[in-house]
Amino acid sequence: MDENQIFGIIVVLVCSIGYFFAWKFASREKMGVAILLLFGCGLLLRVFVSTDFFLHQWDERYHALVAKNLMHHMLIPTLYENPVFHFSENSWTSGRIWLHKQPVPLWIMAISMNLFGVNEIALRLPSIVLSTLSIGLTYRIGKFFFSSKVGFVAAFLFSLNGLILELTGGRIATDHIDIFFLFFIELCIFFILEYSYKRKPVYNILAAMSLGAALLSKWLPALIVLPIWLLLVSDSKLYSAKQIIRSFTVFLFFTLAIALPWQFYIYHYFPIEAHAESLLNFQHFTRVLDQQDGPIYYFIDKVRINYGELIYLPLLWFLWITFRDMKNLKQWALVIWSIIPILFFSFSKTKMQGYIVFVSPALFIMTAAFFYRIKEMSSINKWVIRLVLFLLIALPVRYSIERLKPFELRNRNPEWVDELRKMNTEKINNGLLLNYKAPIEAMFYTNLTVYPDLPDTDRIEDSDTFSPAVKLNENGSLCWLYRFIIKSKLI
Repeated sequence: MDENQIFGIIVVLVCSIGYFFAWKFASREKMGVAILLLFGCGLLLRVFVSTDFFLHQWDERYHALVAKNLMHHMLIPTLYENPVFHFSENSWTSGRIWLHKQPVPLWIMAISMNLFGVNEIALRLPSIVLSTLSIGLTYRIGKFFFSSKVGFVAAFLFSLNGLILELTGGRIATDHIDIFFLFFIELCIFFILEYSYKRKPVYNILAAMSLGAALLSKWLPALIVLPIWLLLVSDSKLYSAKQIIRSFTVFLFFTLAIALPWQFYIYHYFPIEAHAESLLNFQHFTRVLDQQDGPIYYFIDKVRINYGELIYLPLLWFLWITFRDMKNLKQWALVIWSIIPILFFSFSKTKMQGYIVFVSPALFIMTAAFFYRIKEMSSINKWVIRLVLFLLIALPVRYSIERLKPFELRNRNPEWVDELRKMNTEKINNGLLLNYKAPIEAMFYTNLTVYPDLPDTDRIEDSDTFSPAVKLNENGSLCWLYRFIIKSKLI
C-alpha cells in the first residue's frame, strides 16, 4: 500500500463520516453546522486532489509557468521568459508573450506563489480556496431560488463533484481558469440576488466587479449573466422600468471599466499576439483545434458523465415546470444559466468538457429541487421513489471516487521533478537546456530556458553568449545544458 492509497483511504473515511453528519444536521434544520461540515469535507477533497507534486500535462503547466513569470512583471505575461531561438508570435505553446488566457487567474496564482514560494501547492491554493467558497455560494443561491434544504443538497453535490475537484487540482484541461470563472460567475449572481431584494447600490457594483473579474478570467462566455441580471431584478418587483434601466447601465459601466482596459492594453503593446489569440478564440467555433472534437450532442452526453446518469430527469422536469409557469422569472434565470451555454457550445467545432463547468451550480440546484419534489410525491411507489433518490446522490458520489482515484497506486512525487528542483539548489541559473522532453515544466522548476529538441549546436558553441556545454542524461537521451548571459528587454 503506497502513500496515495493510505491518504486516499483516510480522506474517504473522514469525508464519509462528515457527509453523514452533514445530512443528519440538515434533516434537523441545523443548516449552519451542516454547511460547515460540507466546507470541511469539500476542502479535504480539494487538498487531496491538489497534492500531486508535479505539473499536469495539459493546461496547468502553461498556466504555472506564465504565473511564475508574472511574479517579476505583472503586466507582461510571458511563456518563454528569455527565448534564445526564433519563435512564432502566434504560438501559445512555444512563444514569448502569452495571451492565451485572460489575466486574473494568472495574477492571483502569481501572488500566491510570491507569498508561499514557487511550488505546486501555492499554484493551486487559489483554486482550492475559491472552489471551497463556491460551496457556500451554491447553498445561498439554491436557498434563494427554492429553500435551505434545496440549497444544502446543491452545495453537497458541488462539494464532491468529480469534474470540479479535478479542475481544482489541475489534473485536467482548462483547470484553474475554469475554477476562477465558475467562482466569479457564482459570486456575480449572488450579488445580483442581494441587490434585487436589498436595493443597496453597493451590491450592484459588487456584482459588476465580479462580472468584470469573470470576463478577465474566461472572457465573453461571462456575458450569460446579463439576461440573468434583468430577470432577477425584474422578478423582485421592487424596481420600476426606469430604475431597472438606470441600474443596468451602472452595472454595465462598472463591468466594462474593469474588463476593457486590459483588452486595450494588450492590443496596444502586443498587437500581433493579441490579434492571433482573438483569431484563435474565434476558430474554436469554426475549426477542430488540438483534436478536441465531438458530435453536436457532446455536452448533452457529458452531463451524464459529470453529473450522474439521472441528470436528464431534473433537467426535463425543470424545463417542464418552467414552460408551465412562463411568468416565473427566477426559473427562467436558472434555465438560461444552464441550457443556453450547453446549446451554444454544442455548435462549437472544438469541444471540451470544461467549457460548461460554470453551469454546474444551476444543474445542482435543479437536481436538488427535483430531489425534494420526488421525495414529496405520494402517487408513485415508495420503493421507486427511494431508488430514484438514492441514485440522484449515489451516481455523482461514484463518479467523484472514480475521478479522485483514492485507492489507486499513484506516484505523486516523481523523480524527474526532484531532479529539476535539484538544479535550483545547485544554483544552475541563466542556462539553456536542450533536448528535454518537458520544457515547460523544466522552466517552472528551474531558472533555465528549455527546448524539447536539439537544434544545430554548432551555432550555439561558436557563439560568445555561451560557455562550454555540460552533458546531462535524461532517460537515456542526451540533453545539453549551456550557461549563457541573458540580454533581453521585455517591452
